[in-house]
Amino acid sequence: MRKIFISIGFLALISFNCYAQYKKNDRVNYQMSPLHMQSRWAAKVSPDNALKEYPRPQLQRKNWENLNGLWEYSITDSSETAPSNFEGVILVPYPIESALSGVQKKLMPDKCLWYKKYFEYPKSIGNERILLNFGAIDWKATILINKKEVGQHTGGYQNFSYDITDFLKPGSNEVLIKVYDPSDKGINPHGKQVLNPANIYYTSSSGIWQTVWLEKVSPTHITSLKTTPDIDNSLVTLKVNISGKIENTWLEISTLENEKLVSKTKIKVTQNQENNIINIPNMRLWSPDDPFLYDLSIKIICGGKTLDEVKSYFGMRKINIQKDEKGTDRIFLNNKYTYNLGILDQGFWPEGLYTAPTDEALAFDIKAIKSLGFNTIRKHIKIEPERWYYYADKIGVLVWQDFVNPPHGLPEGSRVIFEKEVQTTIDQLYNHPCIVIWVLFNERWGAYDQERLTKWVKSYDPSRIVNGHSGELLYVDNQLRDPAENPWVASDLTDVHSYPEPRLPPARVNKARVVGEFGGIGVPVPGHEWDDMQGWGYVQATASELKGKYIQMIEDLKKLEKVGLSASIYTQPFDVEGEENGLLTYDREVIKISVTEMRKINQEIVKQTSGFNLDTNFFIATNININDNDSRYDEFLSEYRNGKRDSAFLRRLISISIRRKDQENTTALGNTYISTLSQPYSKENLTFIRKITKTTKDKGFDLFMQHPQKVDSALWETAAISKVKSIIDYEEVAPYVKENPNWDSIQQKVSNKYGAVGEELILGKRMIYYGVESKNKDWKNFAKYYVLYFEKALAHPEYDINNMTWYIYENVNDPIILEFAIDVLKYAIEKWDQSPEAYDTYAQLLHKTKKSSEAIKWEEKALQLGKGTQYEKVYAETLQKMKAGLPTWPQNN
Repeated sequence: MRKIFISIGFLALISFNCYAQYKKNDRVNYQMSPLHMQSRWAAKVSPDNALKEYPRPQLQRKNWENLNGLWEYSITDSSETAPSNFEGVILVPYPIESALSGVQKKLMPDKCLWYKKYFEYPKSIGNERILLNFGAIDWKATILINKKEVGQHTGGYQNFSYDITDFLKPGSNEVLIKVYDPSDKGINPHGKQVLNPANIYYTSSSGIWQTVWLEKVSPTHITSLKTTPDIDNSLVTLKVNISGKIENTWLEISTLENEKLVSKTKIKVTQNQENNIINIPNMRLWSPDDPFLYDLSIKIICGGKTLDEVKSYFGMRKINIQKDEKGTDRIFLNNKYTYNLGILDQGFWPEGLYTAPTDEALAFDIKAIKSLGFNTIRKHIKIEPERWYYYADKIGVLVWQDFVNPPHGLPEGSRVIFEKEVQTTIDQLYNHPCIVIWVLFNERWGAYDQERLTKWVKSYDPSRIVNGHSGELLYVDNQLRDPAENPWVASDLTDVHSYPEPRLPPARVNKARVVGEFGGIGVPVPGHEWDDMQGWGYVQATASELKGKYIQMIEDLKKLEKVGLSASIYTQPFDVEGEENGLLTYDREVIKISVTEMRKINQEIVKQTSGFNLDTNFFIATNININDNDSRYDEFLSEYRNGKRDSAFLRRLISISIRRKDQENTTALGNTYISTLSQPYSKENLTFIRKITKTTKDKGFDLFMQHPQKVDSALWETAAISKVKSIIDYEEVAPYVKENPNWDSIQQKVSNKYGAVGEELILGKRMIYYGVESKNKDWKNFAKYYVLYFEKALAHPEYDINNMTWYIYENVNDPIILEFAIDVLKYAIEKWDQSPEAYDTYAQLLHKTKKSSEAIKWEEKALQLGKGTQYEKVYAETLQKMKAGLPTWPQNN
């Protein structure tokens, strides 16, 4: 068994030392997993320097030690206890799915991830306590010290801490962490990370993804601070929360301006500690123009001895909605109208996913965005590490902070978890002056009880603006996706999303008008694409077209501002995986409009004061080459025919051939590419192969057909079979399915040629044909092939089980079929579908088969989950019918 040790010395009164004692082979075994794209900071990461900066600038102590570095890891079935053997080493704090972790494995919902590390603990440290702190672990973490459980925490974005002193023993101590993360298949808020990333959703980030550290503290110590600036009265209120005995203790609070003492107060600590008022004479306000921060030093003193001391800071800033001189509701910063020229930042990295490779990289994003002339960042569906907000405070940008929404289907238990995480997020980030707006919901993703929750957030934090629903009205190409009955109820803003061009939201009394998302112009940059096959934007453009389109959008914003617009959020600063609508590429290497041009354009909206001055030593990115595009296809083909075979060249040439719809060359080039691969079954190679495989003549088809288990283990369950089926369908089925297809002939041909995979495909196609596609529905045959298909494909269905089963419920009365459908839907509910729609269908099937007591229980669950949704009334009416013993199914079948 391999052990990774750290040794902690607590012998000094005010500090302790920690050093790593890794075995030599542990260092040799770690290397970043292969990745075709990485940022300039990735190469700087090693086990010795993985995010070594103090992780909590708002509550900083001297006596701390960073536990980032190499840990042991293992992945087990979720039901198993701690593994006896571990699979290898992982670099903490990078998610296990990331290349920087050195592992780059997907964590499935039926698995658990284990971490283990050892440290040495001396016999004598007096009465001081040892705290084990975590920046964030996604999602559910169980912490054990020496195989004894210390605590369990849920929440993938919130920090937490445990006092582990009583679990320690002299000598070697084991830290063991068990992580369960269902990603987008559970009840947890997960943001835009999913198991099968595509389009606007990205790769999961499971496990430890922020810094882990130890602190030595007095039994009486500060646990948290809360600072609330009041610029109208030139003061700040400070709440200090303390753990431990407080008899005969005092707080000494020092406020400093550029290291010069502004005030010093000594206050006796009481049981019901009141807020402390700190007057700020000649105060200097915080804003993007002048992001000035006051420093704080807070000590707990007893008998002349300092028990605890923390450093912090605050900014004097006010944000609210006021009327301008024309009576228009606007966003005001420090009692002055301030247009929020913003950009939608998602916080993903090619090599680290949720985790920036280095602290320098973390700060880079904010500094780069402000250098382009933006004064606002909307942090989209992600809570960042504390140091991100520290840099936003220090560099000076306004932040709209999204809460991480509950799952779209609102499975049972998700609402309670979401509301808990909203409150914890506010508490965690409250002190940062950069955060000016809380964003509750986005585009109806998991939205419910909007009025109640918006009012609650406003009451819990009255110091900020609350955007109750960003993009509640979504326009794409000037078409409204879905109307809303009472949009932006209780919100401080009316917020529309409009792609690609911006638009003005409707006016509402006492609400400022903002366009919460717009833009999304996709520009691929060869050699700097995460997905060189399926990169996309809301509208595609060439590099030479982008500048003109962006200028026009800024011109539109100027006109909209004159008639009431207060803010705009452009999508987006950086490409993210396959989403190529960033101003910079995902690796932050190429900028698509030069810095000089971006600043000049944005200056039309927001004046660039000294707070926006460019740092001449700060390199952002290389300007795009607008001539390097698909027009070079013939040139590249000639090079290929002359023998050029390097991997990057072939990938680019294949991508162009697909865009040109040149299938003959796509097949030839793809087969050549696969033949050159030394590791065709790596995740990265299989991802590309899957996308270029279009016909049965492609080598990828044979690879997927003959080795499905290898493919699925690297990608995802059913990755191989679903690809194979789609090609067989395209070539062997679709051309022959007309008004009256000879299904028996098609089935025999496909089954003979492709075996069980082909037969399963045709059974599903026949089911869909009889119940969905045919003008003359044949419910008897639909039911027959429903049974035959799900007998074979239940564990990996191509079709939504709830939707198919609803057709059975509405149109079939055969009790044997109905019982089979109940079992099918029960399986789906147990495995992955905990939506109110599935519960409702299941309940109605039970009711139809005279299991009404059980049906009522499931319909009550559907109603509970469906509260606040458009189906709440339907579920309520169905439940009433069930309780009255009335049929709920159509009476014409």
